[in-house]
Amino acid sequence: MGIANRVALITGSASGMGKQTAQRLAENGAAVVINDIDPVKVQNTVDEFKQQGLRVKGIVADISNAEAVKNMVQQAIAEFGRIDILVNNAGLEKAGALRKLTESDWDITIDVNLKGTFLCTQAVHANMVENKHGRVINIASRAWLGGPGQIPYSSAKAGVVGMTRALALELGKSGVTTNCIAPGLIHTPMWDALPEKDRNFLLTKQPTGRLGNADNIADAVLFLVDDDASFINGQVLYVCGGRSLFAG
Repeated sequence: MGIANRVALITGSASGMGKQTAQRLAENGAAVVINDIDPVKVQNTVDEFKQQGLRVKGIVADISNAEAVKNMVQQAIAEFGRIDILVNNAGLEKAGALRKLTESDWDITIDVNLKGTFLCTQAVHANMVENKHGRVINIASRAWLGGPGQIPYSSAKAGVVGMTRALALELGKSGVTTNCIAPGLIHTPMWDALPEKDRNFLLTKQPTGRLGNADNIADAVLFLVDDDASFINGQVLYVCGGRSLFAG
């Protein structure tokens, strides 16, 4: 059945996987809300998409702030009338050995990855329940299984997986499904920012011997938000080239 005329809110969608996901959904007929914390990136992405004739609206908001999230959702509904699809994509990672991590490293990682997912889902779910239709896609990570130097990030993403399962049970009877995508090594700006020695090490752990790309994640999101995927609920879909088959 597709997603024509559905309305999607995608957090962290001015770059990387979020931007490619927004592009894919918009190309398939959805109206898309572009969210990010950087106003310049949001405007550039909106301008780029509008030049392609896509229906988009940009909203700058810090998803770890409850009032900002509430205002974002209100703006989105005022513009498009409803929200059918929420993709909780925004995230960041503070990595390092346990002895070197700070409280602020922990706080910001949990706030953006876990609290932000909670706040955005809480803010949109009433509209979805009222319309008896909704798709919530949480972007976790293969790292939820654990990894050295990833204590805050692994903890946050494990929380996202747990939240996905709880939401699936709570909202499923209202026509709202919640699923989780767990990417592995994906070529994004976050990957490019890693030191070369770290990138080389991680590639040695990759069964396919190569990175995935943002298109792989966008395709997975498109599959799960389609109207035909209504019986898929509470699941974790790994898009990782087999990296989830072992930890470390």
